[in-house]
Amino acid sequence: QVQLVESGGGLVQAGGSLRLSCAASGRTFSRYAMGWFRQAPGKEREFVAAISWSGGRTGYADSVKGRFTISRDNAKNMVYLQMNSLKPEDTAVYYCAAPSSGSFYAARDEYDRWGQGTQVTVSS
Repeated sequence: QVQLVESGGGLVQAGGSLRLSCAASGRTFSRYAMGWFRQAPGKEREFVAAISWSGGRTGYADSVKGRFTISRDNAKNMVYLQMNSLKPEDTAVYYCAAPSSGSFYAARDEYDRWGQGTQVTVSS
């Protein structure tokens, strides 16, 4: 089992940067691909980025490609999301998540372990 706790959200002006962190507990963390998702008010939760267990593979939503970078440190049981050139439309609650299969290629609905979320607000 993996338990997840996000931090690092806040209020930032458009064009600014934030770094989200996700602390994971559980001895099997390093075997899991990890993902970041977000949910804006009145909208469905959407995929943002994913990273393989080794960090060797990453994937991004088109809306954040080139601006966001996902990374992990297995020695520290941490996953990060570096967000640059933030836009007002990036405003959302951001969630760290892990798929039940642990696979980087897991479908979005296979993600069944979630953190509590951290609010990111980008002002124009």
